[in-house]
Amino acid sequence: MRFKKDPFLVNRSPFGIEVLVIYTGGTMGMGIGSTTSKDEVLVPRDFSRLSEAVPELLRLSANITLIATDTPLDSSNVKPSDWIDLAKLIGESTDRYDGYVVLHGTDTTAYTASGLSFLLEGLDKPVVFTGAQLPLESVRTDARENLITAIMIAADIHNSEACAPEVSIYFDGHLYRANRARKTHSAYFDAFVSYNYPLLAEAGIRIDYHHANIRKPGKTKFKFYDKLEENISIVRFYPGIKESVFEALTSDPDMKGLILETFGMGNAPTDPWLEPALRQLVARGVVVLNVSQCPGGTVVQGRYQTSKHLKSSGVIGGGDMTTEAALAKMMFVLGNDPFKSDPAKYLQMDLRGELTEEER
Repeated sequence: MRFKKDPFLVNRSPFGIEVLVIYTGGTMGMGIGSTTSKDEVLVPRDFSRLSEAVPELLRLSANITLIATDTPLDSSNVKPSDWIDLAKLIGESTDRYDGYVVLHGTDTTAYTASGLSFLLEGLDKPVVFTGAQLPLESVRTDARENLITAIMIAADIHNSEACAPEVSIYFDGHLYRANRARKTHSAYFDAFVSYNYPLLAEAGIRIDYHHANIRKPGKTKFKFYDKLEENISIVRFYPGIKESVFEALTSDPDMKGLILETFGMGNAPTDPWLEPALRQLVARGVVVLNVSQCPGGTVVQGRYQTSKHLKSSGVIGGGDMTTEAALAKMMFVLGNDPFKSDPAKYLQMDLRGELTEEER
């Protein structure tokens, strides 16, 4: 993800609060592209004329600076290396900005935002991800409200402290912890849900922060990481999964980590081939993590007979983590010291609010 060299000022305010808006692509900045069929095709557009599209930005109490990628990306094309580029951009500019808004395609927002939550350690400033289900140029769009409110949250400081100093996702009036949210609808404006953690804030006539749910900056000095282990695979169990299918999905000799998406509270088939296959993976050094296919609830390995064989095979319970958070966390833990020295310990430890430890 390469960024334009010259960010430009969208709005100047006498209040001196600095917000950097990072445009990566996504539906918010898309428009109707050329097509030979009758179907309208959305393609990324240049986002440089933001204040013309949203003149309300000129009334906000913040200096708003915009930086965009050289080429807008559909979020389906965003990769972990792009997460690192975003973390570096933010990490190297924290002395200049009080808050950040990342405009990102909704399809993989939960992955990228979860990745940023781990890459930015000791964060004490808001990093608010948002996007839209309809482009800004659409007559009936959610883009305008999402953008304006996300900037307001990023700029919201009370008693010299940010009101929401963590990586979050703002969408349709709700502020979610980034590594607890997931996209659950492709057509409605309320596209995101956080089943296992309450909202950080709700935006109606005013923005109401639920301060008890927001992470407080600790004593850890801020730093950003620039490494992720990408040799990770995911296997989603389904009724009747064949041994040959499982072997095909786990046969990569370079694989360092495997995430199992299991049934219910962490259950999987008890077919006789599965336990030896898992033991073999663990023996060769592959870290195997168990998360539930259910959007809510938690994994409790051993609660049912159909998960005892996973636990005895060396599979790690993923608690109430989402798949998106589990993937990002595993990439982070296996890619960085000191975490990769004891991945089981850190995967089961709450690092950024992504896991309810007592529910393991």
